[in-house]
Amino acid sequence: MSDHATTSAGTMEHIVSLCKRRGFVFQSSDIYGGLSSAWDYGPLGVELKNRIQRFWWREMTQLHDDIVGLDAAIMMHPRVWEASGHVDSFSDLMVEDTVTNERFRWDHLPEENQRTKISPAGNPLSEPKQFNLMFKTHLGPVQESSSVVYLRPETAQGIYVNYKNVLQTSRVRIPFGIAQVGKAFRNEIVTKNFIFRTCEFEQMEMQFFVHPSEDEKWFEYWKEQRINYYRKMGIKMDRLRFAQHGPDELAHYAKDAFDIQFLFPFGWQELEGIHNRTDFDLSRHSEFAGKDLSYLDDLTKERYLPYIIETSAGLTRSVLMVLSDAYEEETIAEDDVRTVLRFHPDLAPITVGVFPLVKKDGLAELARDIERELREDFTTFYDQSGAIGRRYRRQDEIGTPYCITIDYETKENNTVTLRYRDSMEQVRIPVAELTIRIKQAIREYQRVGE
Repeated sequence: MSDHATTSAGTMEHIVSLCKRRGFVFQSSDIYGGLSSAWDYGPLGVELKNRIQRFWWREMTQLHDDIVGLDAAIMMHPRVWEASGHVDSFSDLMVEDTVTNERFRWDHLPEENQRTKISPAGNPLSEPKQFNLMFKTHLGPVQESSSVVYLRPETAQGIYVNYKNVLQTSRVRIPFGIAQVGKAFRNEIVTKNFIFRTCEFEQMEMQFFVHPSEDEKWFEYWKEQRINYYRKMGIKMDRLRFAQHGPDELAHYAKDAFDIQFLFPFGWQELEGIHNRTDFDLSRHSEFAGKDLSYLDDLTKERYLPYIIETSAGLTRSVLMVLSDAYEEETIAEDDVRTVLRFHPDLAPITVGVFPLVKKDGLAELARDIERELREDFTTFYDQSGAIGRRYRRQDEIGTPYCITIDYETKENNTVTLRYRDSMEQVRIPVAELTIRIKQAIREYQRVGE
C-alpha cells in the first residue's frame, strides 16, 4: 500500500455490484427475471468458494489426526427428522402485513411492532402462526404419506446416524470427530442480504465425540481452534467476536453455545456456531431406531453415550465474509481510487496474472510460455489487452495477489517484473526464480496468521 493512500471498506451495494460485474455471483435464472433467494456462483465465485472449502477441510481433517470425513446423502429416512425434533419443532413464528402481504419472522420484529401488532409499514399484522422450515417432497412415483421425505435442513444428522458406521470401519477412538461439507435447505420466511440468508446453502460441520466428563474441556478447545482458523485465513480479528447464547436462546439440546460473529456491512451476524449438544442426538436416534449407539471403551471397559461438541459454519456465509473483509477502496491520489480485494493468497481465485507488455515482437508467445509453466503450481490468468496499468487494476479488483509483466528486457536477460497486489511494489527477478519467489511470498502470508 502506498504511504499516502487511504482506504475505506465497501458497502453491500459495492460488494454485490462487484460480484456481478466480475463474475463472482449471479442471480439464479437471471434471464427469466431471477429467483428470490437463489444465487449462482460464476467462474471466480466457484473458485473462491472451493478454495474456502478446501482451506476448512485441510484445517479440520489433514491437520487433525483424530477427525475423519463423511459425505452423507441429502435425503434421509423421514424418521431421522422425527428423532431430531425437526418435524415437530423446526419452525418459526410468522406474521404478515395484512395490506402488503409482506411476511416477517415474529422474533425479528422490533418490540414496538410486536406490542402494537403493527407492521414496519404501519399496517395491521396477522396473528402469528407456526411455519415449518423443512422442504417436503416425495420419493418414488406415487405421492402418498409413506413416500414423504425431506431435503435436509442441516448436515449434522447425517453424521450422527453414521457415527456407528465410522466407529466400526475406521481406526478411531473417542475423542474423535467427523467432518462434512454439504448442501442444506431451509424454507426461510425472509431471505436477505445477498448470499447471507438463502433457502439453499452449504454447511461446513464437524461433530466431535467426547467422554461426558470432558465436554467442557473440549468445548473450550474448539472455541479456541475455530477463532484461530479465521486468523489463519487472514480475516481482520477486530471484525470477529464471540457471542454466548443466553438461557432463553439456547436450543433445547444444548448445554452451552457460542456464535462466532463477523461484522458484515449490515452489522454483526452469526458466522459459525459452537455447541455442546450433550448426548441428545445419539440418545434420540438410539431410541427411535432401536439401536444401541453407546460407545465401549476397550481399555477401561466403560460403556457410555458420547457427548458431542459441534462446530458448524456456513460456506456461503464464509464467501460473503471473505469478500466483505477483503474489499477496500484505496485512494492513491485525488483522482485515483483503486478497488482491491485483499484475499489471502490461498483463497484468491487467481494466484498469478501474466501479461506481455505488448502483443507484438514475440512478447505474447514468451508470456504464454511462462504462464503455462506457472500453471503447474498456481492458478493463472493471461491478459494481453489494454494498458498495463488497467490490467493491474482489473486483477486488483478480483483479488489476484501477484502479477508478472513480460517486456523487451525479458528477451535480453530473461527477467520479468513481479508486482505485489497489496503494496503495488514491483521487483525485477529472473524467470527461473518466479515459482520460488511466489511460494515464499505465500508462506510469509501464512506465517502472519499463525
